[in-house]
Amino acid sequence: MLTPQALERRIADWPRAALDVPLAVGFTVVALLLGQERPPVGWRALDTGGLVLTVVTNMLLAGRRRMPVTVFTTICALSLVHVAAGYWPVIQTAAAMLALYTVAAARPPRTTGVCAGGLVGLWVVSGLSNPHSDMGTVAAQSVVTPAALWWFGNAARRLARRNAQLSAVTEQLRRERDGNARRAVAEERVRIARELHDVVAHHMSVISVQAGLAHYVFTTDPDTARQALGTISGTSGEALEELRRLLAVLRVGPEGAGETGGDGAYQPAPGLDRLEETAERVRAAGVPVTLEIVGERPRLPPGPDLCAYRVVQEALTNVIKHARPAAATVRVEFRPHQLTVRVTDDGGGRVPANPGPSDGHGLIGMRERARIYGGTLAAGPCDHGGFEVRLTLPLQPAAGSPSAAGAARERDGPGHDGKR
Repeated sequence: MLTPQALERRIADWPRAALDVPLAVGFTVVALLLGQERPPVGWRALDTGGLVLTVVTNMLLAGRRRMPVTVFTTICALSLVHVAAGYWPVIQTAAAMLALYTVAAARPPRTTGVCAGGLVGLWVVSGLSNPHSDMGTVAAQSVVTPAALWWFGNAARRLARRNAQLSAVTEQLRRERDGNARRAVAEERVRIARELHDVVAHHMSVISVQAGLAHYVFTTDPDTARQALGTISGTSGEALEELRRLLAVLRVGPEGAGETGGDGAYQPAPGLDRLEETAERVRAAGVPVTLEIVGERPRLPPGPDLCAYRVVQEALTNVIKHARPAAATVRVEFRPHQLTVRVTDDGGGRVPANPGPSDGHGLIGMRERARIYGGTLAAGPCDHGGFEVRLTLPLQPAAGSPSAAGAARERDGPGHDGKR
């Protein structure tokens, strides 16, 4: 029973094997034309038996790829009969040479060596059968020609084997590339889902609280209701802006051109410079927020900057949703090679603003963001009550900056902040 690999090889070799029949016919025609010439002294011309023998010998080449050793052995045997009958041996020489080349291209060198020895013996016997033959020429041809056929055939066999190995490696690389592409798509989906969660959850929480406040005081306190509606308008506008920016990135064309419309410029991703806006929005939702910035803020890469901002945004969103009435404190501490962000609340009342089950995607997303940039995130109740979210991100100094020279010495220096 054929294995799938053997069946594939046979199917791949079918176009080449189909050419062997026309090739065998061509060799037969050439041999017959050669047999019509006047043979040298000591050899007889082809008669009916010789013509039949010539046709049978050369047509055997049609099966040379499927049974190379068998075809070669049969051709040599018929050639020996040809010589024994007194016919000119040169008529069958081309068929024997092609058969030997096929053996060398398809079989190991040991098998080819045995077959080459058989061809040498056939030619020596042919030379000894005619006293008019030049034995020096016969000996030279018997050694040089089989050796050349063996060398070229063996080179073709090595090349075919190398091509087969390259095909296997190419197929493996294609499978790995497809697997990497699938993983990249899955990771991108997770990233987009995380980004959408951070944008929608925060802004919708603020909108929900403000809408409830406006509905409650609509008739009794029109000024407060009007202020709540203004907060809803601003928050929804910012949410639409961030969603538009995210969707514009997803519509990037094959050459990097974004289909954004207008001037086509992307809005920069939010960062820690927008913490004050976020704090004001959360204050408008009824949660007092204290913002503390410690240390001199360096120029942060876009990735860690966005990561820190999203962690603060999500932590404040959780305060709005699950800890009101509460007061929150956001502390951002810049160190030479580390950024620490703490968001704490006093947890007053611990009454969820939006009752209902929670699947914890917020904390999972924050931990994933921290892990991407080599940081850590800890979240849990505080000893004095309330809840704390703490993010620690490593920061690398800009290339060529004065602090870069002392990075190795300062990385393990004092100032590592322990977990509360």
